Amino acid sequence: MDVLTYHIQGEMPWCVLFADNIVLIDESRTSVNEMLEVWRQALESKGFKLSRTKTEYLECKFSTEPRKVGVEVRLESQVIPSSGKFKYLGSVIQREGEIDEDVTHRIGVG
Repeated sequence: MDVLTYHIQGEMPWCVLFADNIVLIDESRTSVNEMLEVWRQALESKGFKLSRTKTEYLECKFSTEPRKVGVEVRLESQVIPSSGKFKYLGSVIQREGEIDEDVTHRIGVG
């Protein structure tokens, strides 16, 4: 997959490809929408398809700047649902920055 997408991958860790997951990180929804569209076009031009039912996003607010109202994360015309948590590489990242679920998950695995 890296061979097909090396030209659109950003600097780490802003754009991460791992197995069948793509993680796009940016400071605004508008920028995430732009990156998502680039990835969609690149992958679909090679015969791949992004799942419209499994794609979701997690927004973590680390800045004090107000976010733009009315900007939705979209895959083409479909609005992408927001998630309160994101499981990736054995970790659980939560929207509010809490670690409870990650700790519980790691204890359960052990």
